Parts: sequence; C-alpha cells; structure tokens
Amino acid sequence: MTFPIVGIGASAGGLEAVSELLAALPSKSGVAFILVQHLDPGHESLLTELLAKRTTMPVMQAEEGLAIEPDHLYVIPPNATLTVSDQRLRLVARPSAPARHMPADALLKSLAADRGDASIGVILSGGDSDGALGIEAVKHEGGITFAQEPTQARFPSMPRSAIETGCVDFVLRPKEIARERVRLVRHPYLR
Repeated sequence: MTFPIVGIGASAGGLEAVSELLAALPSKSGVAFILVQHLDPGHESLLTELLAKRTTMPVMQAEEGLAIEPDHLYVIPPNATLTVSDQRLRLVARPSAPARHMPADALLKSLAADRGDASIGVILSGGDSDGALGIEAVKHEGGITFAQEPTQARFPSMPRSAIETGCVDFVLRPKEIARERVRLVRHPYLR
C-alpha cells in the first residue's frame, strides 16, 4: 500500500518547531513521519520520549529494517544516518570526521528515490544548510516541500538554505505546515 511519508529535518531549535507541528496534526492521517534531528553522537537521546508527550500517534526510535507504517513517527537514534528503502527504515553508522554529517539530506534524498511524488520534505529550525539538497531531490521527484518561516525559527539557516534552492513549495510556521499538509494529503491526486 502506498501512502505519503513526511521526512522532517531539524537541528538547533528543532524540538520547539517539531513539537508545534506535532501538536497541530491529527492522530490519524494515513501518513508516516520520519524525524532527523541533529544529535550528539556520544549521548543517549530523550527525543523519542519528549515527542511522545506532544502527539497521540506512536513515536518510536528508528531501527534497522523496521517497516514504515502510517500514523507513526520514527525518530533517528544518536550516531546514525537514517534512510528509507522499500518502505523500510535503514540505519548506518554516522560518518566519521572529517566527513560532514548531513542526516536531513540523506533521509530526504532516499525518501525521494523510494517514494517519488508520495514524498513530503519539511525543513525546520537549524544552524546549517543540511536538508537543502534533500529538498531539491524531493521536488525533482514530484514531492511536496515545506520550510519553516525563517523569521519564526530560532536558528534560520536550515530553512533559509532550503528556501534558497527555489524548490520549497510552502514557507510557513510549523503549525501551519501541519494544517497545509493535512489539506494536501486529502487531495485526490495523493490518494
């Protein structure tokens, strides 16, 4: 069964933005969500537990090979790169220095390749350009793209970099991204 998958990229200030987005989502929408948040590779993350308090949909840390289901939120674990292949989550170890870790780009590029026009890319608050190349990939495959309004982001570099690609369909506050995503997913072309 084909259903849209939303890939969300965030970094500094992302917890607030993701929390606002989740609070505005219905618990049942027929869509899966995957969150890639920049995390300290050497520490356990409480992100899954924190986000589970913000939504009624199941929130779980991503595991290698896990089948993606609608109405679930999957969260990247520390020290990993998370991608999608054949509607399953794929995890590999984070690249070691000096290679830059660009987890939002990795997720969104894989999502675009795997889901084509059933992929949705969202870039929220963060302090670098991660996600911009991924947004381009989603757009080129016919998917829908969103970026947080930079003036509303605590760290505007990630959304601004995505917007500067010219491939972002909607620039909105996180709660407005949630509302627009619900409206679009109900459209007959995405069903």
